[in-house]
Amino acid sequence: MAVTRGSRSAPARGAAKESAKSPAPVIPQLSWEQIRPAAVILVSGTESFLAERSIRQLRDLLKAEDPSLEISDIDAASYAPGELLTMASPSLFGEPRLIRVSSVEKSTDSFILEAIEYLSYPADDTYVVLRHGGGVRGKRLLDAVRASTGDVIEIVCAELKKDTERYDFSVAEFRAAGRRVSPSAIRALVSAFADDLAELSSACGQLIADTSDEITEATVARYYSGRVETNAFAVADSAIAGRYGESLALLRHALATGADPVPMVAAFAMKLRTMAKVLGTRGGSGQLAGQLGLAPWQIDRARRDLQGWTGEGLGRSIQMLAETDENIKGGGRDPVYSLERMIATVSARGER
Repeated sequence: MAVTRGSRSAPARGAAKESAKSPAPVIPQLSWEQIRPAAVILVSGTESFLAERSIRQLRDLLKAEDPSLEISDIDAASYAPGELLTMASPSLFGEPRLIRVSSVEKSTDSFILEAIEYLSYPADDTYVVLRHGGGVRGKRLLDAVRASTGDVIEIVCAELKKDTERYDFSVAEFRAAGRRVSPSAIRALVSAFADDLAELSSACGQLIADTSDEITEATVARYYSGRVETNAFAVADSAIAGRYGESLALLRHALATGADPVPMVAAFAMKLRTMAKVLGTRGGSGQLAGQLGLAPWQIDRARRDLQGWTGEGLGRSIQMLAETDENIKGGGRDPVYSLERMIATVSARGER
């Protein structure tokens, strides 16, 4: 397999000591879809779905280049001394090797020491993937990897917490498949699968596989009507629009089908805080997007949501939101009652 590797020199022994402060990374830091072959690849971040997809993408790339690729797995949490060096040692037929190391955030001391040593003298035609899911365990190894001057890269798989990030992710899914999709369909998907990126990706995949025309909001509703109608954002949208009876019914249906009160409040918080940001602003949504840290469509949606609202009413609703958040996290006895009380206030646009 033709992959050029830079020359290495053995680091000083003192470099293996764990520093109080992590040095600035000197290796390339790439996003999950930019993964490429390297002697050592650190896949970091808490978004497991993107990490798994990225590692799978690397495997497929290496397998396409050489079908004889030998794949091995190591669990760093139960590492046996010498395991890495044994798996990386030359094979009889010289096949390229991919060694996937999981649970680096739970590494044994033996693995940390041997992995740091391996950085200085990596095996030829061997690709070692270190999957670190977050936390401070293994910091010594992370610092050594990020300070390496050889053929080492880091793939950063941070959680996609913002709607805009999940929106862009979904757009990329359809673009990669060469499919046309309307912005409203993307928004409906993002709202319906706000809590699970894997489910969002699966929903995009199903729509791509099962439909041939342009994917619209109506298409999404046809496939995922139950999910769309009872998710937290649907409850929030209904209450913000002043439809008290409908929002209460949606809330009860959502709770009956397993929805959790905490994400429910989070959905209200996201909507109301966006409305507060947009309240009183002037100018085009494109012009304001960078200033407010929002996507243009979020500004347009917030302006529609603000119809019939006053600044005072919005302030009272946000105050009620804070009280509800405290109550459902242990400050109150009845989370459902707290949610219903919040919905009553929001549905009245903060006027009661």
